[in-house]
Amino acid sequence: MLEKKPNFYSVIIGTELLNGRRKDAHFTFLNQQLLSRGWEHKASFVIADDTNLMENIFNLIKGDPNSVMFCFGGIGATPDDYTREVAGKVFRDGKMEFHKEAKNKIINQFAQEAYPHRINMAYLPINAKLLTNVVNNVAGFYLEDRFFFTPGFPSMSQAMVVEALDKLYPKSNIEKYRKVMTINASENDLIDTMKKIPEHLDFSSLPKILGDKRKVVISLAGYDKDEVNKYFEMFVDYCVEFGKEFVFEDVSINL
Repeated sequence: MLEKKPNFYSVIIGTELLNGRRKDAHFTFLNQQLLSRGWEHKASFVIADDTNLMENIFNLIKGDPNSVMFCFGGIGATPDDYTREVAGKVFRDGKMEFHKEAKNKIINQFAQEAYPHRINMAYLPINAKLLTNVVNNVAGFYLEDRFFFTPGFPSMSQAMVVEALDKLYPKSNIEKYRKVMTINASENDLIDTMKKIPEHLDFSSLPKILGDKRKVVISLAGYDKDEVNKYFEMFVDYCVEFGKEFVFEDVSINL
């Protein structure tokens, strides 16, 4: 595992998602799993079956020293399944091998029908570790305990996500502290205060317009409780100074 707080990325591969032939279920499942363990998504990409695009996205994520990636799709045996090859190119300098255990799993599952095509699903980047496929025993795989590659079928990938997180990222030991308030004002009124907030804090403002009334929901979060309280109080001070009504919100609600 990484020593610093990991940045989680998801890459969801499938032209059929972008052209509307199928709907994605991967993001919601992974996001819920991360949040339940105290982690958060850094970014999520839904991309076509395009090898250049895949390579660029993988390199982008690889460039983050604290990245953890879950990739969905493209590890089957058909000609448009490019993920294993691109992963080998980006993360292993193109070095691939027939993974002995993965190969045996395919042979045990399909016997003579493992050849000539299914067996290629065991051709993986060197030194890959395996993820269990609870449906048909054709393994997913991962590299460096950080980069996880799963099938495009949720029935297969979801168990792999849980397996990977349970094993390597079971629970964050760093708690994020969040405070939320709704202010009877416009965002424009609060911009000068917003500018004083450090970039490393998790800040958002969500405007609400109810007829001729303007409100804004202010959310501020970080890992230092005292720091969050300090900058949150600036909005309270603004409301007191200019007579703006405000209400503190329940942070158990996803605001």
